[in-house]
Amino acid sequence: MKTYKVSVRETTNNAIVKFELNEFITQHQSFEFNNIDEAKSSPLAQQLFYLPFVKKVYISGNFIAVERFSIVEWSDVQDEIAEQIESYLNDGGIVIETTAEAKKVPVTVYAESTPNPSVMKFVANKKIVTSLFEFTSIDDAKLSPIATELFHFPFVKSVFIEENYVSITKYDIAEWQDITIELREFIKNYIENGKEVVVAGAAEQLEKSTEQLDSNFDALDDTSKQIVNILEEYVKPAVASDGGNIQFISYDENTKNVSVLLQGACSGCPSSTFTLKSGIENMLKEMLQGKVETVEAING
Repeated sequence: MKTYKVSVRETTNNAIVKFELNEFITQHQSFEFNNIDEAKSSPLAQQLFYLPFVKKVYISGNFIAVERFSIVEWSDVQDEIAEQIESYLNDGGIVIETTAEAKKVPVTVYAESTPNPSVMKFVANKKIVTSLFEFTSIDDAKLSPIATELFHFPFVKSVFIEENYVSITKYDIAEWQDITIELREFIKNYIENGKEVVVAGAAEQLEKSTEQLDSNFDALDDTSKQIVNILEEYVKPAVASDGGNIQFISYDENTKNVSVLLQGACSGCPSSTFTLKSGIENMLKEMLQGKVETVEAING
């Protein structure tokens, strides 16, 4: 059973606000409605059009974008709309009728090399998951249909999925020049056909939902919170661009040792373990003087 949570996100257009969800409400399809008549195939959009200030409704993936008329300011109504959408979805309300015609948005996927020669990053032009997931075998990929299918390729060793890309680690039996096109086309077709990337509630089952992560963060000691914040701000964006992730595991106040988990392209990379370890170690020593002495990097 899905439990929907809605977050309000501003956009570059001050007339439009995005109501972002923790679960996908369409299978990589997009729908745009300019008025209540056009929204006959979307009971949710029709309900929103009953609000007199709603000008346009756009539904895609894991968000609903609403454009307003200038009779109100978003600051006065956005929280109320977020609550309305959340209640509607949690009460089992229909987002889009099955007969609705999706707005055609071509799916593109391109392959990008990473610092790890065993890992290739396949980047899509749309969001495919709301949390990050790593699967190291077909057994632990039960929550991800796409990862399960990828493991049927004999050269796939592990699968890492985040926001808009899939990082694949291969076995040495194959060379990237021989398999990249095949994998890219498979991922493109999979997304294009609107197939499920991860099952509903996967983030909650793996304790990766926003609420669970926030709860885990709140339970940390002050130094651990500082370490997590430093990793989030200074380290994660860099490693994410290379198709990987770094996750805080623990901090020992007595030994002043920090343990982190390397995932995706970072895991098993010949150079990243040392580079990241020494880089993070120096950064934490400088920013948290007297609190950190060593960093232990563990491959996922």
